[in-house]
Amino acid sequence: MTTDEHVNGDNRYRDALARIAAIAASVTTENGETAEADTDIGCRIKVLPPRLRERAAANARKINPVNAPLQAVLGRTAPLDPQRLTLDTARYWGPAPRQFTVSFVESTPADLRARILEHMNAWNATCGMSFVLTNGTGEVRISRGAGGFWSYLGTDIHLIPTHRPTMNLQGFTMNTRESEYHRVVRHETGHTLGFPHEHMRRELVARIDPQRAYAFFLATQGWDRAMVDAQVLTALDDASIFGTPADQDSIMCYQLPGQITVDRQPIRGGLDINTTDAGFAGRIYPPVVAPAPGPTGNAAEVDDWDEAEDLLTLV
Repeated sequence: MTTDEHVNGDNRYRDALARIAAIAASVTTENGETAEADTDIGCRIKVLPPRLRERAAANARKINPVNAPLQAVLGRTAPLDPQRLTLDTARYWGPAPRQFTVSFVESTPADLRARILEHMNAWNATCGMSFVLTNGTGEVRISRGAGGFWSYLGTDIHLIPTHRPTMNLQGFTMNTRESEYHRVVRHETGHTLGFPHEHMRRELVARIDPQRAYAFFLATQGWDRAMVDAQVLTALDDASIFGTPADQDSIMCYQLPGQITVDRQPIRGGLDINTTDAGFAGRIYPPVVAPAPGPTGNAAEVDDWDEAEDLLTLV
């Protein structure tokens, strides 16, 4: 496959996920009727142009020497690197506490900016990563324009031209339901922290019935078997990630319909940062711990004695 063909195939995959999400969100009731969920949970991870792959790897290693080289072209075997609160080791920010500046591409009311930032900082409850608004150009740049919900992954945000967004929250306003702030804003912020999608973890991919997946994606996307193998049934290499066991209730997990699973149960997908997410984030990005105060609460405690005890001769 040529580079152009690869990019086009990857774009087809990401665009299809939003449509798949709508199907996954359909709930079949006991009487066989289908009720549509109120929202589409679609999200995609933006990837850098191929020409920037080596620079991205070098930048990730500069930010954090622990980062491994990119083990494969993102998108060939697992275009949306799986993992629950799994961490992509090539885009890890490192354990030192970090504060990201945040700006908005479009004119955005102050109350909306504050509300979005509050949900981004939900991760800060257990980890050392935080987000702060800036009047200038932020490291994290949020658009509310067309294009759905998406983010670049981890350290890749530093390779994005400063006039372009690094995260998109299409249509978010103060009238958007609170549950969507929990589900979408916190999910996209997880991508900024380096957490890819969970649904392609090996344990979750094992739940997918290949024959049903072939039929489903042929009918809905026109994909042949080779495309389904590459984009759905090939799990991320365990050697390239570290994290907790796969968790379908993670905020980073994407919904997939029961129509394609072995047990006919959907891969549910998470609606908020769960306990496992929070705990893992705290382990890889340790929270800032304030030093314990002295006995008097001062920086130093003065110990005095009677002047008559002062030494008259220097030792």
